[in-house]
Amino acid sequence: MKNDDIIPLELGAGGRLAAEWIRDEVASRFAVAAPDGLPDAARLPRPGGDLLFTTDGFVVQPPVFPGGDIGSLAVHGTVNDLAVSGGRVRALSLAMVIEEGTPKALVRRALDSARAAAEAVGAPIVTGDTKVVRRGQCDGLYLTTAGIGEAMPGFRLDRRRFEEGDAILVSGTLGDHGMAVMAARERLPVSDALQSDSAPVLELVEAMRPWAAAVRFMRDPTRGGAAAVLNELAEGAPFGAEVREADLPYRPAARALAELLGLELIRVACEGRILAVVAESAAGDILSAWRALPRGREARRIGRLTRANAGRVVMETLVGGRRMVDRPQGEPLPRIC
Repeated sequence: MKNDDIIPLELGAGGRLAAEWIRDEVASRFAVAAPDGLPDAARLPRPGGDLLFTTDGFVVQPPVFPGGDIGSLAVHGTVNDLAVSGGRVRALSLAMVIEEGTPKALVRRALDSARAAAEAVGAPIVTGDTKVVRRGQCDGLYLTTAGIGEAMPGFRLDRRRFEEGDAILVSGTLGDHGMAVMAARERLPVSDALQSDSAPVLELVEAMRPWAAAVRFMRDPTRGGAAAVLNELAEGAPFGAEVREADLPYRPAARALAELLGLELIRVACEGRILAVVAESAAGDILSAWRALPRGREARRIGRLTRANAGRVVMETLVGGRRMVDRPQGEPLPRIC
């Protein structure tokens, strides 16, 4: 077969190839109407309050990494997709695909971690499934989680509400998860300070509720990192995103490893952060509310929306220049979620 007739690894990396595949091959087949882009969770209208529904697969390698493992990661990923869609999780499912020969201790650890992570956000795991495949047919342990939640009142997340000068905020340092997984996979001798940021963001979203009407957009910058989300919010919009490199929050350990490997942390995955577009009038209050929480202490304003460079992301560099930040084409860190 020709190269364009087979699935490349980069298709699952959350960049341009993934977006085109979902738009052209997946959403088109299921009549998914998404004039404003595909959300992290589907909204199911009902009297008395809408429901939100999401699902996700997790194939991270190695399955145990500094700051977490595949079990807690699977719960956090699903809880966070609901949270950044304006929802509070109510129940989860957990399905496992296990390779023959996988140590039971690894599976038990993943299950215990998933249970603890779910209990921490008050979301019981209520159903699931287990499949075992022959040796070599999967890579140890794959998890799939789904979650259902209730929409929080007040949030109206819609890119069509963007306005000139809206602030772009992030709730903490960028790229920690991807760099921690990279270090564990390659067994790099790095500082103990390099830890995944895998964590629930529900508390951060709930802290925004007094200013919910001012929140236009939220995402958790997983595959493709903040660069992918910035391009998503700008694509096809009458506004561009302008960010300042000096304002991007990075941990020294993650920055040092990224520089050593020639990677840009703005393109590296997080698993416990929010990137949000909010009205300028509410930006200071939201940052203060985030910084009052343990997981939001390093929250920053990183940029703004502008009609200049509509549909694009422009970065003001440390030396005062300007350059484009494109949507990632591939992913230097496969299997980070």
